Amino acid sequence: LRFPFLRGLLFLRAHPTMMMPRAFSMRFRHAKGCGPALRSLSSLRHLKTIMCLSKTEIDTIMGIASDMKQNPDKYKDSLSQKTLLMLFEKPSLRTRVSFETGMTQLGGHAIFYSIADSPLGKKESLSDTGKVLSRYADFIMARVNKRQDIQELAEVSSIPVINALDNYAHPCQMLADLQTIIEQKSSAEGLKLAFFGDVANNVTYDLMRLGSIVGMKVAVCGPVDKGSEYAVEESVIEECKALGGDVIITTSVEEAATGADIVYCDSWMSYGIPDSEAEQRKAVFMPYQVDDKVMEMTNSDSIFMNCLPAARGLEQTASVIDGPKSVVFDQAENRMHAQKALLHVLYHGF
Repeated sequence: LRFPFLRGLLFLRAHPTMMMPRAFSMRFRHAKGCGPALRSLSSLRHLKTIMCLSKTEIDTIMGIASDMKQNPDKYKDSLSQKTLLMLFEKPSLRTRVSFETGMTQLGGHAIFYSIADSPLGKKESLSDTGKVLSRYADFIMARVNKRQDIQELAEVSSIPVINALDNYAHPCQMLADLQTIIEQKSSAEGLKLAFFGDVANNVTYDLMRLGSIVGMKVAVCGPVDKGSEYAVEESVIEECKALGGDVIITTSVEEAATGADIVYCDSWMSYGIPDSEAEQRKAVFMPYQVDDKVMEMTNSDSIFMNCLPAARGLEQTASVIDGPKSVVFDQAENRMHAQKALLHVLYHGF
């Protein structure tokens, strides 16, 4: 070319970053190496227990979940080209299908990876795992045995970590439960929820926290007098006190059931409990089975919930779970809608 300035223009056209201010160009190159969901530390959020969300944030998720349920096409590109990595140490039908289907409906993609035979922290450190996965995916969902694994993943990941269940919390189930309660009762505030059976578990703990956040009275009823393995962890009680919650722990079925708007129970044989303990646990928990007599003690318009899977004849009778007050399948469906809303706000913000 005879004219030098023309050569210069062609060069800049072929190398557009050279036209950027130096500071912006540096940020651009740095971002390319920080994973697909690069976000500032101030906007990065993890969901370890339901306490990671404020009442206002929970209300926002509920509003979006309801809208997604009614108008799914409105959100079909909400997470276009985004990837959710699902780590499973404990199996679950509902968790996998609801998250995987939800990501598809939002325009994204979910990857299932079993860590049952390759536990976190064995072949490589949790720190390395979290940092590597942050370079590949936009979200990490983990269903694990120990709360420490969720905590360690969250500490090192630069993308949102969602607790899909550990031995201390089950926040995704809480969002689905609350959506179901709102659908049935318009609001959760001022209601009484009574939980019966194995109160020393993740669902009970997060129900206590949820009630304390949204203004529900929660009565947990079980064999807390039978030893520490059946008792609620003291740390959970302290958390609920700090939240100003109205929570009672009792062995009296009548005290818990009277005036209840919501009756809730969960499996007596959670994943990981050996089958050899089944008969002994059945003997301990049978006095807390939810049957028609228990339901008669509750308010006339009460509803029955179970996060499933359910064993008829154990934590509840068939007449209860298959009866007119049962909303267990609405509750199961809402796992997908509530989780879609959660993913939406974790990526786009509240």
